[in-house]
Amino acid sequence: MLGYLAAKTSKLILSTSTTLITTNDPVKIAEDYAMLQHVSDGRMDLILGRGNTGPVYPWFGQDIRQGIPLAIEHYALLHKLWREEVVNWSGKFRTPLQGFTATPRPLDDVPPFVWHGSIRSPEIAEQAAFYGDGFFANNIFWPKEHYMQLIGFYRQRFEHYGHGTAEQAIVGLGGQAFMRKNSQDAVDEFRPYFDQAPVYGNGPSLEDFTEQTPLTVGSPQQVIDRYAAMRDHFGDYQRQLFLMDHAGLPLKTVLEQLDLLGEEVVPVLRKELEKNRPASVPDAPTHESLVAKRDAERAAQLAPAAV
Repeated sequence: MLGYLAAKTSKLILSTSTTLITTNDPVKIAEDYAMLQHVSDGRMDLILGRGNTGPVYPWFGQDIRQGIPLAIEHYALLHKLWREEVVNWSGKFRTPLQGFTATPRPLDDVPPFVWHGSIRSPEIAEQAAFYGDGFFANNIFWPKEHYMQLIGFYRQRFEHYGHGTAEQAIVGLGGQAFMRKNSQDAVDEFRPYFDQAPVYGNGPSLEDFTEQTPLTVGSPQQVIDRYAAMRDHFGDYQRQLFLMDHAGLPLKTVLEQLDLLGEEVVPVLRKELEKNRPASVPDAPTHESLVAKRDAERAAQLAPAAV
């Protein structure tokens, strides 16, 4: 799918939300996404997730109780496969590798940028910080206080490992919205879907859920206002994703929602989030910026030492 989109576009950054690092083979992830790098001329990154749906794990011969160890071990191997041409490796969850080379090699010998996605696991925040990768807090289910702690922990550990200051850490957030021009029309239309959805149904009311989570049901301006204020809780951040095909919405409705999001919300929200952003806070890494950083580091190593 992403390869097809890469061929049909020239500017979009292609990403995943999410690629399960636990139930997929790291070797296949390494090769598939290195190929996508080449096909897209580097216009891609990926969000790796542990997965929290119990029945999925047995489909691939895994146990959800091993989710954290799987995520840690599998990513360590993926990280190695993209950075070492010949890999010798052994671990707990897959067969060993001897003299193995993942192909194709990453574009320009620079691996894709990785975000580590998590709903609730500090171990994943720690993993993201350790490698200097991005942390995607999928904050769509729990109150903001939980994610303030989780993101704060990631920022602290990012700085601890010497990748930059806490405010320079690379953070992404989840989001959900349902919009109509008139806010009450949005509430009236969305409520039956919310009440019957397996994820939401038989739980908090729509009003309670929208108060406690980023789910925003109303006008495009209400969505803009809500998400422009996210940095008041989480600091300046680099990526905002929206879940739009939720709660069993019909395809026609989802496409209408995407039109509203793309035409009325995203352009305004992008400008709002750029206002008063400190110069020290970087953009999310792109392939071009990562290549430039690598080349600058090489040049610095080769430069003669000052006498």
